[in-house]
Amino acid sequence: MTYAIDGWFALSPEDGAHLLGTRCTACGTVCFPPRHGSCPNPRCPGTDMEVLPLPRRGRVWSYTNACYPPPAPYVAAEPYEPVTLAAVELDEVGIVVLGQVKGLTVDQLEVGMELELTSGPLADGPLVWMWGRAS
Repeated sequence: MTYAIDGWFALSPEDGAHLLGTRCTACGTVCFPPRHGSCPNPRCPGTDMEVLPLPRRGRVWSYTNACYPPPAPYVAAEPYEPVTLAAVELDEVGIVVLGQVKGLTVDQLEVGMELELTSGPLADGPLVWMWGRAS
């Protein structure tokens, strides 16, 4: 299996897709994508970041669609179909993560709607996280 971005999410047969974030052991600040070496909180001198699976559910913070294919190196499906994108605020940690939406259009989304993390392939094959209808 090829991931679009290695180390940013994982799949397990028991739990499905999970984003991988990091938490500062000094102040508890959580971030995505994972980072190492220093805390993203400018008031914290911490340098020890632990990897953790982030919550799989969240609420739509904002959304849009891409009605034209992005330029290279992005590989678009032929013929190109608009892609729905959503910024989702993750439950419990409060950070916002942008991702493609699977199986829903902008007409079906609304701010505050609950979505759940899933996965799917990009047009050129690598697996990436996506947001889907919460079960």
